[in-house]
Amino acid sequence: MSSSSASATAHVATSPELVFARLLRHNPARFYPKSGVLPGVAEVRDQTGAWDAVGQTRTLVLTDGGTVKETLTLVSTPRFAYDLSAFTGFFSALVVVGRSEWRVEPHGEGSSIEWTYTFTAKPGRGFVVAAIVRLAWAPYMRKVLPAIAASTAATA
Repeated sequence: MSSSSASATAHVATSPELVFARLLRHNPARFYPKSGVLPGVAEVRDQTGAWDAVGQTRTLVLTDGGTVKETLTLVSTPRFAYDLSAFTGFFSALVVVGRSEWRVEPHGEGSSIEWTYTFTAKPGRGFVVAAIVRLAWAPYMRKVLPAIAASTAATA
């Protein structure tokens, strides 16, 4: 099995502690619209807990009718990560697992947000997954991250 990764970075004029807390709890349905071949996130279901501790899970319902389970695997400032599994719909024929990792570091008088996604392809699907990550997922990350970053700087 082969893996393919993409990363995106943004900067905000807000403290790393506040950015980390807001980023950890952001609602995926607000920030991930459908784009080209990529389905968007329509809603979050079955979330266990406040989405702030290792082992908590939730199911994302995608705009193509598919679903994916997210499980928090790391919550340790300045990083958090979650694994994606149990894909249905578009990704089910291509991907075994995914991993999303976020890192928030001090940057000047604010924060730097680094977001990395890694998808592990099913056997024989590595080339297709690599192409999707390079041609669709990486640009998508760069497209949606500015709004996610801006939401961490918003006053609440």
